[in-house]
Amino acid sequence: MGLLRYTIYRLIQAIPVLIGISVITFVLANLAPGDPVRLMLQGQQADEELIRTIEQRYGLDQPLHVRYWNYMTGLVQGDLGYSIHRDRPVTDLMLERTGPTLLLVLSAYLFAILTAIPLGVIAAKRRNEPTDHISRIVALIGVSTPSFWIGIMLIIVFAVKLGVLPSAGLVYPWQPPEAAGHGSYLEHWIETIRHLILPMIALGTLQMATLMRVERTQMIESLQEEYVKLARAYGVPERTILRKHAFRSAQLPIITIIGLNLSTALGGAVLVETVFAINGIGRLFIEAIQQLDYQLIMGITMVLGFMFVIGVVITDISYAYIDPRVTYGERD
Repeated sequence: MGLLRYTIYRLIQAIPVLIGISVITFVLANLAPGDPVRLMLQGQQADEELIRTIEQRYGLDQPLHVRYWNYMTGLVQGDLGYSIHRDRPVTDLMLERTGPTLLLVLSAYLFAILTAIPLGVIAAKRRNEPTDHISRIVALIGVSTPSFWIGIMLIIVFAVKLGVLPSAGLVYPWQPPEAAGHGSYLEHWIETIRHLILPMIALGTLQMATLMRVERTQMIESLQEEYVKLARAYGVPERTILRKHAFRSAQLPIITIIGLNLSTALGGAVLVETVFAINGIGRLFIEAIQQLDYQLIMGITMVLGFMFVIGVVITDISYAYIDPRVTYGERD
């Protein structure tokens, strides 16, 4: 019950955060220069009467505070609004683009975790040795380099110069092979991986570098604890000390970083999808901003904000499974 109360408490705390996100996004989007109706009718013969009709249809002729209240009223009822430029519900547009973004973000996280944790453990075990110095340099470069620049460099080297990997688009594993022009499931999965490698590395490098630095620091601190020294004094093998004594206690900050970096990964996906021409939510968000599609901008922002809040709550709850000392208000 303590865990349930804590979860409900954190979700209630998230409500003002989401309201703040909605207010800031709505005001900034509507104060941006330009007219969404005129952008939609660009290149067409349109008189003022047609423009006013379209504005009335989408409620753009109403005051800003009225439009915000109408949007939030619909949002509470599960309505994310209607896209002006695409003349379709925002929910349908986002559902079409969710798959590519999830595939990209989850694969980038998998790449980051599978590379950062082993490298961080090795760097801590071989502290101040050449392996440690190299890992720290790699982490510093990864943290300092924007994901879109990494993506551009990967395209130039592996797609343009070497020609070994594709530079644009994704092959979706949930589609039948025939839809992508492949003769078998094996060929289909191979092409899925080939198209995913470059954007996965571009998006996951920052996460990998961050996790590796934290993992190294935490492992060094864990290896200096008294219980580790006692285990060494009793002759416990170093491999056992690393795996059973030092490693688990060092993972609590890693869980925190993974949860909090969700927003960074989603933000990076916006640029990476643009660089690699991936039809995901990030690219849809860029198109919505360019077209001043207010409803679509709000819908994407609110969904991403909600995902971040849920990620933070799940991260907090995961503490109980890693550190038994975390009780979430339960009393003995």
